[in-house]
Amino acid sequence: MSNTRRAFLLGTGALAGAYATRLYYTTPDPAGRLLGGLTTDPLILNDASELSPTRVAKHLTLTDRINAAQIDALRAELADAKRAGRPLIASAARHSMGGQSMARAGTTITMDHDWVELDTSALTYRCGAGTRWSTIIARLDAEGFSPAVMQSHNDFGVAASYSVNAHGWPAPYSGMGSTVTSLRMMLADGSHVTCSREENADIFYAAMGGYGLLGVITDMTVKMVANTRLEPTFEKMDAEQFGPRFAQAVKGGSGVQMAYGRLKVSKDRFFDEALMVTYRPTQDQSDLPAAPDTGSMSKTSRALFRAQLGSDSAKHRRWWFEAGLGPWIGSGEITRNTLLNEPAGTLDDRDDTRTDILHEYFIAPDKFAGWLNACRDVIPSSYQELLDITLRYVAQDGESWLSYAPADRIACALLFSQEKSHRAEEDMKRMTQELIDRTLDLGGSYYLPYRPHARRDQMARAYPGLRPFVAKKRAMDPSNLFRHAMWDTYMARA
Repeated sequence: MSNTRRAFLLGTGALAGAYATRLYYTTPDPAGRLLGGLTTDPLILNDASELSPTRVAKHLTLTDRINAAQIDALRAELADAKRAGRPLIASAARHSMGGQSMARAGTTITMDHDWVELDTSALTYRCGAGTRWSTIIARLDAEGFSPAVMQSHNDFGVAASYSVNAHGWPAPYSGMGSTVTSLRMMLADGSHVTCSREENADIFYAAMGGYGLLGVITDMTVKMVANTRLEPTFEKMDAEQFGPRFAQAVKGGSGVQMAYGRLKVSKDRFFDEALMVTYRPTQDQSDLPAAPDTGSMSKTSRALFRAQLGSDSAKHRRWWFEAGLGPWIGSGEITRNTLLNEPAGTLDDRDDTRTDILHEYFIAPDKFAGWLNACRDVIPSSYQELLDITLRYVAQDGESWLSYAPADRIACALLFSQEKSHRAEEDMKRMTQELIDRTLDLGGSYYLPYRPHARRDQMARAYPGLRPFVAKKRAMDPSNLFRHAMWDTYMARA
C-alpha cells in the first residue's frame, strides 16, 4: 500500500495520544490570557498540554544500559533527594497533560533507553524502562514479531505506558500492563526489587497504572506476538448502533486483531454517524515487508485535520475522506507493525495560542448510546473545539489497583483544540466535570493522565481502588519521596 493510501487509512483520524512536547512556560496577564512562549531554561519542564510549566530543582536523563553502576547511581539520586526533602519522579516523553511526569521543586529523571532483547522461545522481550516503542517495533519487526499491546503511537516510553496502564487498539486485549510479565523497580528505601504476578505481586498490580508513585522502574519483560499481514474492513453505521456491534466484532471469534472507530464531529450532525474499521489476517503471511519509517500517514493528513478548526464544512470534508473515500483507497493489505509505527508529533497544531487537549472515557458497550446523548448535551454547549473522537475496545482489567475497565469497555478518546486562556481553562474544567458526572452515572470511568479538572469526589467514585492504593503508597514510601501534581491534587488527602 502506498504512503498516500495509508495516510487516508489512518492519518485522517486524530491520533489519540498527546502530541510532541515543547518547552512552554505560561504566565497570566490582566487580560486573562495565558502568555505562552518557548523557554531555554533547562529547569523549567512542561508536558504535552503546554499548560503545566514546572520548575524542578534537578533534571537528569538516564540513557545507559541498566547495570550495577547505573543502579548505584540511581540509588544515590534517591538518597540525595530524600536528604534534601525533595520529591522525585521518573518519566519518559512526558506526554501526559496534568503534571504527572514532573516533580515540582524536585528531581525529575527522564528515562531514555534504546536496548531491547528478544526471547523468541518465551515470546517476550526485555528492554530498558525508557525504551521508546519505535525502537521496540524496529527490533521486533526485524525478527517477525510485534508488541502485543502498546499505545497508539510509537514515541512513548514502555515503562511510562505501564505506569499509566495505557491501552492500544490491538484486540482483544486489556491495558498494556496485562502483557508485562515482570519488571525491576527501585523503591524509596533504595532496594532494587523484581515484581511480577508471582513475586511482589502487590507492588506489581499497584504500580500498573500507579503513575510512578511507588518507585522507579528500571527495566521490563513484556509479551510479544507474531507480526502479521492484515486487511481492513470498513463499516459505516448510525452512531447508536456502534457499541454492541463493535463488541460483537472484537469478541465474536471473527479473528479481528486490530480495531477502531470514529464518529462524525460536525456541529450540525454531531455524533450521528460512526465508522468501524477492523483488521483480520490475510491468508498469505509470507515475506512480510519491513515496517516503513514513521510519520508518513500523519504528515500527509495534517492539513486536512487542522482545517477543521472552526469549520463545519472542513469537518464534513474530513468525514467524507475517512468514511466515504477511505474504504475505497485504504482497503489494501498492511502489516501490524506498520499500523503501530506512527508518532504522535506530526499532527502538532504549531499554534502558540492554542493547544491540543485529550479526554478519555470508558463506557460499557450497551451504555454507549446513552453516553452519546450525554456528549450531545454537554460538548456543543461549551466553547471547546472538538476535532476528533477515536473509539477502541478494552478488555476487562481485574489486575490494576486503579483499573479504569472493571469490565469490558469502549474507550472513547476525544481531542479538543483549546485556546490558551484562563477563560478557556475554566470552560474546559466545567465541561470536563459535566462529562465525568454523566459518564459515572452510566457506570463508566475516565482516564487519569490528562488535565486535572476532575473533582476529588469524581476520582474517588471512578476509582474504587484509590484508597487502598494511597495506603499502599504511604506504607512503601513514608517520606513521600515519589510525588507529582496528581498526587498533590487528588491523593495527598485521600
